[in-house]
Amino acid sequence: MKGLNLPHWLTDSLYTVAGILFCGFALKGFLVPNKFFDGGVTGISLLLHELYHFNIAYVIVLVNLPFIVMGAFQVNRNFALKTLVAVIGLGLCLQFIPYPQITSDKLLVSIFGGVFMGIGVGLAMRGGCALDGIEVLALYTGKRISFTISEIILGINIVIFLIAALELGLPTALYSILTYYTASRTINFVIEGLEEYTGVTIISSQSEMVKQRLVMELGRGITVYKGERGFLKESFDISQPVDIVFTVVTRLEVRRLRNMVHEIDDKAFVFTSTIKEAAGGVLKRRARH
Repeated sequence: MKGLNLPHWLTDSLYTVAGILFCGFALKGFLVPNKFFDGGVTGISLLLHELYHFNIAYVIVLVNLPFIVMGAFQVNRNFALKTLVAVIGLGLCLQFIPYPQITSDKLLVSIFGGVFMGIGVGLAMRGGCALDGIEVLALYTGKRISFTISEIILGINIVIFLIAALELGLPTALYSILTYYTASRTINFVIEGLEEYTGVTIISSQSEMVKQRLVMELGRGITVYKGERGFLKESFDISQPVDIVFTVVTRLEVRRLRNMVHEIDDKAFVFTSTIKEAAGGVLKRRARH
């Protein structure tokens, strides 16, 4: 096919299939048998299943369809098509794969049901699709009202858990909130990976030495901005040019980098920022400790 990158397509497909299998395992092995819930579209599907005893495989596909249509307009058609295939795959997985019930212990169900659900949704997102369309709805709604996407998702989930509390009891709703929290944290972990990156900005009068040791000793790539330093209260009119050094390291390397910079210049100004996603450059080089 023209324009098809086969390695990327295979990688995305493997992520998506693995995500479907993990989500199916979380639902049928933990959540559905114990009448537990999650947030988002999955939570709505589970709620409908418990209240009206609809087949969860059909419900989870049908409830996601409106959000897939929104995704075609809010993201793109390729995303919507991949999401449609993934959701149908999840429905088939729930219908035909005989997952065993793992446990009926409420705490284990709430924690590990959320973990496996988060792994599944996170892997699917790595594959370029969504097994839960709630963020598409939030994106769609956020363009029309003044609330942020996070606030919209929170509001929808509050409604879901309030209905669950009224219809199925407060303990079930509270355990389900724990499931949702566990799933959301796991999704972040799966998407960001084991190695979270940290951006480090260094302003020092010894910038040449800092640059040399960052590259030669730590093996980091650097970016240099031209700036000025000085502008003190007692000498505001006095300043001098300075190279502002920016680099990206793993969070395990931050302390080593700080120590190295302060060896060179104990008055250096160093600040860090979280990098949600990073690729390319010299980031493939693994940290050595």
